[in-house]
Amino acid sequence: MSDDADVDRETKKLFTRTNLLIRRFHRCSVTVKTKLFRSYCLCFYDISLWTRYSMQHLNKFRSCYHKCLKVFFGYPKYSSVTSMLLDLKLPSFNTILHNACLSFNTRLSFVNNAVVSSVYHMVFMT
Repeated sequence: MSDDADVDRETKKLFTRTNLLIRRFHRCSVTVKTKLFRSYCLCFYDISLWTRYSMQHLNKFRSCYHKCLKVFFGYPKYSSVTSMLLDLKLPSFNTILHNACLSFNTRLSFVNNAVVSSVYHMVFMT
């Protein structure tokens, strides 16, 4: 009953998507690359459902996100992640995770279905 396998799956998918973008669009401008990265690499639809995972797997996913950004946009290996995210105007990993969970919880809180409401309160309010 753990989400570790799903976290690992998302990590592999992020590497795959980024490598595909690198192969096809390595000569594009930073503006185009930013749009492509937002469209293809920041779609983590199931991330808001993760409730039971180990920090080791989540940290691997976080470092995967940072590594993919650096490789795709051509930043040096040891450059600052914060300055890179500010330059590119992209969200940090923690922001992505927080916004996904907040959006999911907000949508679930307005559901008028008794079964969904009871599951929501059982899982997220404990």
